[in-house]
Amino acid sequence: MSEPSNKPYLMRAIYDWCVDCGYTPYLTVTVDARTRVPMEYVKDGQIVLNIGPVAVERFKMGNDLIEFSARFNSAGREISIPVGAVSAIYARENGQGLSFEVIAADAAASAPPAEADGSDETPPGPPRPSGKPSLRRVK
Repeated sequence: MSEPSNKPYLMRAIYDWCVDCGYTPYLTVTVDARTRVPMEYVKDGQIVLNIGPVAVERFKMGNDLIEFSARFNSAGREISIPVGAVSAIYARENGQGLSFEVIAADAAASAPPAEADGSDETPPGPPRPSGKPSLRRVK
């Protein structure tokens, strides 16, 4: 039996440290087919997310998956991120944290299969919003 990765344990430690110190924990995620995030906020294949307790609900950081609910432009969204897709976790206020190598096998295994009809066209996505993305809790 193979030894489990230490990545989720280190991520939880940095998250707890950020929260205990009053810092805002941020995740940098390399988006792939298994990552469920608002695609309109993805830039250059990555998204940065505020995962602080004030910004998210039902936060669960497991060994394989990070799941939570957050609001983007006043719309609630369910977020699901494979741990292998996380490239960094850090405190917004001082930049301290850890960066990780995104395993190419995770990205290759999760890449969508090529279309059988030979069409190279990709459907247009939703229009990109202007301004910087932000999360906030709405009561």
